[in-house]
Amino acid sequence: MTGLMSKVTYDTNIFIRRKPQALSTGFYMSIVVLQELVAGANDTSAVKELKRSFLEWQKTNRLLVPDMEDWWQVGFIINALQRGRRSNKTGLIPKMSVEERHRITNDVLIARTAKRAGVTVVTDNVSDFKKIKHFCDVRIISGRDYFGKHK
Repeated sequence: MTGLMSKVTYDTNIFIRRKPQALSTGFYMSIVVLQELVAGANDTSAVKELKRSFLEWQKTNRLLVPDMEDWWQVGFIINALQRGRRSNKTGLIPKMSVEERHRITNDVLIARTAKRAGVTVVTDNVSDFKKIKHFCDVRIISGRDYFGKHK
């Protein structure tokens, strides 16, 4: 594995669609993803397993948790996307709908905490993360590309 990809986190959709079994030592868990997984758990045994995982990631300092600056930046990024502000890198960004804003907020939190920790986000939702990337220079890779290289 290259240095660029030595630290990764998975978006929620990776756990739902791909159900990865083995997580590398360079894996970091997003508390935002964990919250989404717990909220969508089908039964108490799944919740208990997620709780065990939460405690392990917390103990090993591999849990990505938003801090105050992340929350502030999420507001700024959502505002910029919602208003269609100009990005320094790419120019004018199309305005985002209110419905899209609600859907993308957790992704912005994932992106901010991953960027701060130097972690690459593996996602099957590349289009939303590309929008976020205009204002938060997070590294992203599609699940297809990542799992194609790391079989």
